[in-house]
Amino acid sequence: MLVWDNVRLHLTRPLREFIEANADWLSVVQLPTYAPDLNPTEGVWSLVKWDIGNLAAANLGEITRAVKHRLKKLQYRPHLIDGCLAGTGLVPGA
Repeated sequence: MLVWDNVRLHLTRPLREFIEANADWLSVVQLPTYAPDLNPTEGVWSLVKWDIGNLAAANLGEITRAVKHRLKKLQYRPHLIDGCLAGTGLVPGA
């Protein structure tokens, strides 16, 4: 399943061609251009930002490492990811 937020960047020919070429197995859910309450990725980023909100990074590398570390920690907490998806209402039974 592809949750597509219709951002102008995502309307490129290569993406449209990819969707058409894979229509036999790929389901596309189109969202309004800005719909953070429907986009599970927003929930994930919210968790990441909450964890590093007080980070006093000296450079971009430190921020990158902090974000990667938090994303890695989330991989081992699938219930948090499930919660981000369920919060959108896009999951049957959510």
